[in-house]
Amino acid sequence: MKRVVVGLSGGVDSSVAAYLLQQQGYEVIGLFMKNWHDDSVTISNDCPWLEDSNDALLVAEKLGIPFQTVDLSEEYKEKIVDYMFNEYEKGRTPNPDVLCNREIKFDVFMKIALSLGADYVATGHYCQKSEIEVDGKTIYQLRAGADNNKDQSYFLCQLSQEQLSKALFPIGELTKPEVREIAAEMELVTAEKKDSQGLCFIGKVRLPEFLQQKLQPKEGLIIQIDKNNPVYSLEKKDNLTLKEELAFASNKIAYTPEMGKVVGKHQGAHYFTVGQRKGLNVGGTAEGLFVIATDVNTNTIYTGMGSHHPGLFRSALFIEQSEVHWVRTDLALVNGEQMEVMARIRYRQPLQKATLHQYENGMYVSFEEPQSAITEGQFVAWHLGDELVGSGVIS
Repeated sequence: MKRVVVGLSGGVDSSVAAYLLQQQGYEVIGLFMKNWHDDSVTISNDCPWLEDSNDALLVAEKLGIPFQTVDLSEEYKEKIVDYMFNEYEKGRTPNPDVLCNREIKFDVFMKIALSLGADYVATGHYCQKSEIEVDGKTIYQLRAGADNNKDQSYFLCQLSQEQLSKALFPIGELTKPEVREIAAEMELVTAEKKDSQGLCFIGKVRLPEFLQQKLQPKEGLIIQIDKNNPVYSLEKKDNLTLKEELAFASNKIAYTPEMGKVVGKHQGAHYFTVGQRKGLNVGGTAEGLFVIATDVNTNTIYTGMGSHHPGLFRSALFIEQSEVHWVRTDLALVNGEQMEVMARIRYRQPLQKATLHQYENGMYVSFEEPQSAITEGQFVAWHLGDELVGSGVIS
């Protein structure tokens, strides 16, 4: 009998995942990850992990499976929280959920599970796994969840073949309403529970307050750049090579305060991310102001008016070679190769037509349609059909 350790988060998805595995004849063990106990960074007054671990325990009792809590807060702090602060300090916007899956759930947690004699680790992600044979070798495929509204393959875009080989996603072929229905039939305490938001497994985090604990507020200027600014009509040189054209298209504009007008003040450029419109507190503009760039060195925020402002759009992005990751290692491109894919630059964004261009120093991803708010530090993930084949960090 195969043994599976399920990461029970105290939510409905992982509860139903555990139940389904039990139905399929696996020996199931429930494990709750405690990833936080740093009171110096208060998150909010309520303590969600206590409530969550209690719900996870109730579910385990209901299903009659062994349950324990593992404290991974050390690893979480070192691998996720410190990474987040470092990224924010550099003026990048990290994606802790993607990292948490790569570094915590399918690494630290998986090692604990395997040490308990598990054959697999299961989570309540909405995605599917299948396998094919390539040159006599088993290759694992990471595929979109059946529920189009809930496909979470994006969050697993950094997994390796090794990690996938040991992963199970029992609810991947169900829709969210079906999952809730099963939970209700089983009278699981989590059946009606709202979906968790915020950092993976930390619970309720309000980011600015979270960051303020570590990154000191410092006042800076908010500059508004006019959409007709000459910087947007820069002609690209003639006779460029494809690589030079891609570099031109993916390049960030280097804004300076002289290019625009001061419209307000902010409390720290590292609290803001490209594409953001809330929290600027600048009134009196005909349309909303959007962040088009931040400069943490000069502590300046550049904004543009309206969601169609040219400063929000770019048609290409670059990934440093060390950050290019193939889930399907057998499909990896070599220097000079291209591949047509469907890609997204954030969770839940509809897939976009794109071309990958592999060079020695890294990979360019060029889009058929210019993309709004391409954000450094976030992940771009690319698909062939419903299969997620690779991803990388936007540089």
